[in-house]
Amino acid sequence: MKKLVLGLLFAVAACATNSSIDSNLTAEELYNQGYEQIQETAWSRAAASFEKVELEHPYSKWATKAKLMGAYAYYKDEKYDDAVLSLDRFIRYHPGNKDIAYAYYMKGLCYYDQIVGSERDQEITQKANEAFEQVIVRFPNSAYAKDAERKQVLIRDHLAGQEMEVGRFYLEQKNYLSALNRFSTVVKDYQTTPQIEEALYRQVEIYTILGLKKEAADALKVLSRNYPKSRWYQKALKLNA
Repeated sequence: MKKLVLGLLFAVAACATNSSIDSNLTAEELYNQGYEQIQETAWSRAAASFEKVELEHPYSKWATKAKLMGAYAYYKDEKYDDAVLSLDRFIRYHPGNKDIAYAYYMKGLCYYDQIVGSERDQEITQKANEAFEQVIVRFPNSAYAKDAERKQVLIRDHLAGQEMEVGRFYLEQKNYLSALNRFSTVVKDYQTTPQIEEALYRQVEIYTILGLKKEAADALKVLSRNYPKSRWYQKALKLNA
């Protein structure tokens, strides 16, 4: 996928130049300058060159390309907020561009690379999920859809893990209803993640604690039907022993 992304980006470049950033340069020369700086991994300088294309030559064809190249340079420099701003400008003003799928995909990467442990706030993780969902729904036949789907699997696992972390915390505090809400979210929204077995067990556990026998039996039935060999099913059976 990295080769694909780099190929897309570099295919639009013309002959590179060794000039430093110069206000006398044409849009094409500035663009080529930024391209050369990317090849040299001078990410910050490259981003500055592409920004200059946009500022000094906003109506040229190079300004459109510079938005994407500038976003890529910011991304590689780990300046994710700046990258997202560039990508949002591209998406807003060029929705019909041939590279629009790549813009959505790159936006997803900007968030994806900032994902933190499941014990931390997951706002960034949710944004990554939403960005990749746009790629999958809007551009299912693009070169980026498959990778977006693969990354979504990991993202959803991460989001489910965070729900489980919070649910366990509430359970330890004997805040049963809040815990149940978290585990039920996993059962409802993250059924394909590895956390589903424990989430079902926790439902049985909490319903049993609350004396809700029918609800506990229903959750146990789902657990037994789908995961009869799970250790969580065996634990659930002991709750009702």
